[in-house]
Amino acid sequence: MRAVITGGAGFVGSHLCERFLAEGHEVLCVDNLLTGSLRNIEHLAANPRFRFMEHNISEPVEVDGAVDAVLHFASPASPADYLAHPIPTLKVGSLGTHNALGLAKAKEARFLLASTSEIYGDPEVHPQREDYWGHVNSIGPRGCYDEAKRFAEAITMAYHRFHGVKTRIVRIFNTYGPRMRLNDGRVLPNFMHQALRGEPITIYGKGEQTRSFCFVSDLVEGIYRLLLSDYSLPVNIGNPTEITVSQLAREIIDLVEGTKSTVVYHDLPEDDPKRRKPDITKAQTLLGWNPTVDRADGLRRTLEYFRTVL
Repeated sequence: MRAVITGGAGFVGSHLCERFLAEGHEVLCVDNLLTGSLRNIEHLAANPRFRFMEHNISEPVEVDGAVDAVLHFASPASPADYLAHPIPTLKVGSLGTHNALGLAKAKEARFLLASTSEIYGDPEVHPQREDYWGHVNSIGPRGCYDEAKRFAEAITMAYHRFHGVKTRIVRIFNTYGPRMRLNDGRVLPNFMHQALRGEPITIYGKGEQTRSFCFVSDLVEGIYRLLLSDYSLPVNIGNPTEITVSQLAREIIDLVEGTKSTVVYHDLPEDDPKRRKPDITKAQTLLGWNPTVDRADGLRRTLEYFRTVL
């Protein structure tokens, strides 16, 4: 295969580039480096089957030669990033998805959209199934990301139904692992960054809100299987083991030996989801996929990476 991966210099995108190369495929990594980093892909640069194109996918793109798969992972993905870049986030979810779909259509390639559990908003159904339509505040501060992804799903299905493009949609739940940015604003790198520096760990609200954390290698395995499948509707990929934010803070404090961090509480941000847990029945039955990395091992491996970049 020759795969085009937008957002390929980002956290998840760089792991996808690595996986496709490991499978013997060619990879064209497209990224404008708004939130991605060349550091994430520098170890791939010497591979003759890898090429990097610095380009904003919200602008039209031309790619020479055959393309077998287009994976659209370009977008700010943490609250800190999309709150800092709301208009680029909306553009990459709309114009960027349109351009990536246009490339897939022109090349008769498979297309895979990176969607998100934020599709479900602050959910009223638990755990979240793919047939749940969500509870989203379209004009709230998180709407720039949530609605961009909802539009991206809609246009992806329109290209599938009207143009016959072979599309796949993955709804990604909280993912963690090496190559996350320490300052990306998400709860897990925030806690690890603060614990490593011996600073107070900031919990928003009472810490009773829940999250479900999936290690990045498990996510990439699910995405790869989904791309090769024949299923066009959305599929949740995430780890269904649910924990509270307070429990995560305790685990990280225990993991970082010698830290002097304590816990402090701040007001809960607007529209912050109270519970987040995927129903992964579809992934299990359609893809034969289950997460395999337990949280203790995943946290240890992530901490080792963060120590190298602190």
